[in-house]
Amino acid sequence: MNLDIDRVFQALGDPTRRAILDCLSLGPQSVSRLAEPLGVTITAIGQHLQVLEETGFVRTDKVGRVRSCRLESAGFKAVEQWATEHRTAWERRLDTLGRLLVEDTD
Repeated sequence: MNLDIDRVFQALGDPTRRAILDCLSLGPQSVSRLAEPLGVTITAIGQHLQVLEETGFVRTDKVGRVRSCRLESAGFKAVEQWATEHRTAWERRLDTLGRLLVEDTD
């Protein structure tokens, strides 16, 4: 799954979506069960879940009349890859700066 990193971070920028991810970290839950502690409508939860599904954080399955949700790894992997790439670049820059500062004091 090739994800748009801007869309991934936009998905994480919403506090309700982060709360949904926190709830799902405890295990799969129904849409109605997710809505209860968050104080939002099932329709609103559905809209948030759609964004989370599109960005690889959540998967939903419908069995009968119950829609169940669980975490997916693709969105988290995209964030991890982005952070790793940027951390590596900044570490190289800081290493170069450190060497320049040491050379300047010699």
